[in-house]
Amino acid sequence: MSVKNRKEQRLRRHLRIRRQIGCGTATRPRMAIFVSNRHMYVQFIDDTASVTLASAATGKDEPCNVASAKALGEKAAQAALAKGITTVLVDRAGFQYHGRVKTIVESALAAGLATAAKTEEA
Repeated sequence: MSVKNRKEQRLRRHLRIRRQIGCGTATRPRMAIFVSNRHMYVQFIDDTASVTLASAATGKDEPCNVASAKALGEKAAQAALAKGITTVLVDRAGFQYHGRVKTIVESALAAGLATAAKTEEA
């Protein structure tokens, strides 16, 4: 099966990553990150119940740069900690772990979240 464009390539990478990290649970949700040209989004998802537990996004007038990514990571961590989430599985959704995605994850970890390996049971 040939892949026609960059979006399809990213979606295939995303599926491959999802197979590797597994499913998020209520105690260890999946931290799904999406970055577009204008906005950045973070969701904490319980895949067993198909529910979004917490979320954060950039504002309407915020630029989509590394500084905004750092603020978004801190805001997402605060939203997660308010819901009682301390350990997450990071899902980069097929995006390269570089620049804005890396900044979001690192600032969320610095703000109090912890990552979990796929084999750990929380």
